[in-house]
Amino acid sequence: MNDEQISLFDIAPAEPATPSGFDPELIPTSAKIPIPTGTYQTMEQMGAHCNRCHRCDLGASRTRAVIGRGNLNAPIMIVGEGPGQTEDETGMPFVGRSGQLLDRILASVHLTTEEHVFICNVVKCRPPENRTPTTDEAEACRGYLSEQIRMVDPKIILLTGATAMKTLVGIKQGITKVRGQWIEKDDRFYMPIFHPAYLLRNQSKEKGQPKWLMWQDIQAVRAKLDEVLAS
Repeated sequence: MNDEQISLFDIAPAEPATPSGFDPELIPTSAKIPIPTGTYQTMEQMGAHCNRCHRCDLGASRTRAVIGRGNLNAPIMIVGEGPGQTEDETGMPFVGRSGQLLDRILASVHLTTEEHVFICNVVKCRPPENRTPTTDEAEACRGYLSEQIRMVDPKIILLTGATAMKTLVGIKQGITKVRGQWIEKDDRFYMPIFHPAYLLRNQSKEKGQPKWLMWQDIQAVRAKLDEVLAS
């Protein structure tokens, strides 16, 4: 993998804005009431509601809801678990050390968030102490994620973390057993991949180690994208 540092753009996050004519109070705020398909026309609408949402307890401690970043028409979507502290402060997903590494991994096979990738999380608010989101929290936020998938309509979805795997494809096995495997569902291709934070804790590039395996996986993603775009 090319570990050359990729320069990141310093983009100041915009303040959450309520679109004209959109009343978030009309959207179900109880987790017992599902968010219907087609509720949102734009990410801005969804963001306005997420910043007022209390479908679970995470809304009580958030600074900002974290919706997503990248191309809104991207062929690839990357779904993480939940925002960390930097993400909670900026309102942008994967912008800390893990996000910088993720951008470098993508760039190593000529993928960018400007053209090819949209990045988001299962839950839109930071779990305390960066813990794993609970099943109830993931379920409360599932409607938002489903709406993001509908609006972006990616051909490939990469799953980072157990919560993303369980929520979207029902996988409960450990990532080491299923990473790099394609799962076809609803006319999309899903692949579990290592979370960048895990790679930061496992620096070896030796064959069979996480970084080496990630290099195999991201090359497979690039090849699958080329195949999908050519079909």
